[in-house]
Amino acid sequence: MSEQHELELRRLSSDDWPLWRELRLAALAEAPYAFGSTLADWQGPGDHEERWRSRLEIPGALDLVAVLDGTPVAMATGVPADEDPSAAELISMWVGPAARGRGVGDRLIAEIARWAADEGYRTLKLAVMPHNDAAIALYRRNGFADTDELGDLLDDGTTRELVLGQAL
Repeated sequence: MSEQHELELRRLSSDDWPLWRELRLAALAEAPYAFGSTLADWQGPGDHEERWRSRLEIPGALDLVAVLDGTPVAMATGVPADEDPSAAELISMWVGPAARGRGVGDRLIAEIARWAADEGYRTLKLAVMPHNDAAIALYRRNGFADTDELGDLLDDGTTRELVLGQAL
């Protein structure tokens, strides 16, 4: 018999910044290879309430936290794409190690895709580090495919983020 786990997705407001902060710092510490930001960017002088609140006040965004058996374990955000008014972007996605392999990432992606479709976007895009095989497999399993877009240039000066997308 398989264990049943209670998974809840919570929509955050800027008043939830302490929870967002806790998960974001955990994500940057646990998977520094997966993000364009670094832990150092968000600590020290960068670690203040106004900045965290501002991150949760992106116009038109959906910020989600996944809570498994009462414990916050994952996060993801959907935002309007800057360069394409018909597209939304999935950003800041992270599933903590204890929650991996339990469908949490799939649920977050499905909820962001549902939000984007409900908002009238025709495409959902994301950028992923090209060597993050587990994340790429998760996204492909959820219907994302390569786009012809050039991702952001990485620190090595030659490698670029991989841009994936799906029609909604």
